[in-house]
Amino acid sequence: MIEVQIRHATDGDLAELVNIYNHYVENTPFTFDTTTFSMQDRIGWFASFSEDGPHRLMVAERDGHVLGYASSSPFKQRPAYETSVETTVYVESDNTGHGIGAALYGALLVQLVNDERLHRAYSGVALPNLASVALHEKLGFKLAGTYREVGYKLDRYWDVAWYEKDLA
Repeated sequence: MIEVQIRHATDGDLAELVNIYNHYVENTPFTFDTTTFSMQDRIGWFASFSEDGPHRLMVAERDGHVLGYASSSPFKQRPAYETSVETTVYVESDNTGHGIGAALYGALLVQLVNDERLHRAYSGVALPNLASVALHEKLGFKLAGTYREVGYKLDRYWDVAWYEKDLA
């Protein structure tokens, strides 16, 4: 495990967050975005998070460099879904496999469990992705179901497994 500090994201992190995410947009099916983002594009996204939640953005940093992030965002836009969040985690491609994602996600989940407004967390995992499946299961997520061939990216269709975690 690489030694990291986990904290809430600040405005100064935005450029590194955009770079981390754009790698996954360009090179993987792990996000279904297909066009990279500029910092300007992501200002609204960044502004949607707050330290007192329920939509939070946590970063892992080492020596002043952001190595990854985990976030919770609205699961769906309709009011009845307000007690549910969608969670995600992204780690710099050069720093995967060192426990950073688990530490980030774990820190985010502690905050979500302590938020009395929340009942469930959901996360979609494009398949195959053994590392993400293992991470979600390690953190107590349970498979809720799988959408078959729901996304088309990188010249093929991808299944998405949906995982859920009780936060109450």
